Amino acid sequence: MKIVFLVTGKTARSGFSDGIGEYCERLKHYADFEMTVIPDLKNAKSLSAEQQKEREGEAILKSLGEGDAVVLLDEHGREYTSMQFADYISKKMLAAPRRLVFVAGGAYGFSERVYKAAQEKISLSKMTFSHQMIRLIFTEQLYRAMTILNNEPYHHE
Repeated sequence: MKIVFLVTGKTARSGFSDGIGEYCERLKHYADFEMTVIPDLKNAKSLSAEQQKEREGEAILKSLGEGDAVVLLDEHGREYTSMQFADYISKKMLAAPRRLVFVAGGAYGFSERVYKAAQEKISLSKMTFSHQMIRLIFTEQLYRAMTILNNEPYHHE
């Protein structure tokens, strides 16, 4: 099973991109992992929030494949502790979809078509974070889950 982290727009801050890059590299030790970046929309400032969601949604849907298990990182999704998330990942790996795709949307969230294409939603917190920070937080939590599943000393209870 391949794990894909699909994000919209580039990571603008070097501090975030350095951290994200480090966790992405670490994850490759545990799983077939890739982070895919959908390019920023052209002329986004001239588009309404709804138009931006629709255009980003089209690009997200084009990036998905037949049989993908699609999980949105969404404020209205289910919350997990790190241990629960590790268990969730373990179960997903056993169910063996071709690809497990986690999607982080843009600043305005997801279009209705993307919501309909997804099987699940996960929330990383009740707090709101920038989409730049979500990338770092998610890659770290996915790495943490992998170390938990492999009984490695990264996570402490």
